Amino acid sequence: MMDSNASLQQKVIQRKIIHIDFDAFFASIEIRDNPRLSGKAVAVGGASDRRGVIATCNYEARRFGVHSAMSSAHAMRLCPELKIIPPRFSVYREASAEAHAIFRQYTDLIEPLSLDEAYLDVTGTHLCRGSATLIAEEIRQKIFQKLNVTVSAGVAPNKFLAKIASDWNKPNGLFVITPDEVDDFIFDLPVKKIHGVGRVTAEKLHKKGIKACGQLRQYSILELSRWFGSFGERLWELSRGQDDREVQTSRRRKSLSVEHTYDKDLMGLEEIAAQVVPLLEELQERFKRIEKEYEVHKHFVKVKFADFTQTTLEENLPTTGETVQEHFTQLLGRAWERGGRPVRLLGLGVRLLDLREERALEQLELFEKKIMGLV
Repeated sequence: MMDSNASLQQKVIQRKIIHIDFDAFFASIEIRDNPRLSGKAVAVGGASDRRGVIATCNYEARRFGVHSAMSSAHAMRLCPELKIIPPRFSVYREASAEAHAIFRQYTDLIEPLSLDEAYLDVTGTHLCRGSATLIAEEIRQKIFQKLNVTVSAGVAPNKFLAKIASDWNKPNGLFVITPDEVDDFIFDLPVKKIHGVGRVTAEKLHKKGIKACGQLRQYSILELSRWFGSFGERLWELSRGQDDREVQTSRRRKSLSVEHTYDKDLMGLEEIAAQVVPLLEELQERFKRIEKEYEVHKHFVKVKFADFTQTTLEENLPTTGETVQEHFTQLLGRAWERGGRPVRLLGLGVRLLDLREERALEQLELFEKKIMGLV
């Protein structure tokens, strides 16, 4: 009889994850738009005489030791011929959006990590005969045809391995780790390649004689947890190529609303106004669940009359001192006046701004100021 663990393993669907990473993204866009820069050492960043910082650089510049987050002044000392281009984030965002439109031709399960990289889960697709490798290659070709820049891709059964794979054949490369290859691939993988292992952790591991994941496997979860706290268990998993994280899509909510159909028609403004409080309480209760991620910027109402005709009305938030309750009551009154008939349904709603998106833009703006030496 098959044991329960084997039965459980059979039920686990083998994921097909692709990690797409643009090659020297900002610099590649600048060279694309100014072909005279081709073949030269190019960086995107702030001016060297204004405490600027390098955001990214092409591979010609990297041969001189130039890298991101380095001061522009230091980069110029390493590579006196370096061409430092001021960033154009609006252009980079546009190119990123075009790439994501290509991703969506293959899957809706997309997790953007930044403007220039993303995870794609193509587990359930039947495109390209269901081959994640063929999908990754098609995406690379389409991005080059559309944007005239290159990307590298990694294909693997999980996010951890896919990200490592995308870096394996850079630039303009594709690397695949099949489920059967995971164990051998991970065994010889340097521990410094593990996500989350920075310089300090790598040094601790090296002092214990642990330089590859195969050596790391010799230690128990208990030992690794004693050395590295909660990260110890994660090290134990990743040294075996285990990563159960799902691709997290960013699905933006644009509105939130509640509505109620009444057993007895509401006959006029007074009866309509009496329903605002219970509807508003329900709306506010629902909003509490997402208030850390969204901000209200408009109110709207819906009125459905007894003859099933309906109307909606929305406005920006009141600026005249009205309370939320008063504003919704006023909107419902104006909407009802459009028909002036008995009402069978009322709805209240809010239009939302995604604070996560706003924070991302703020971070991008801060990054832009930092590399320009303005902060």
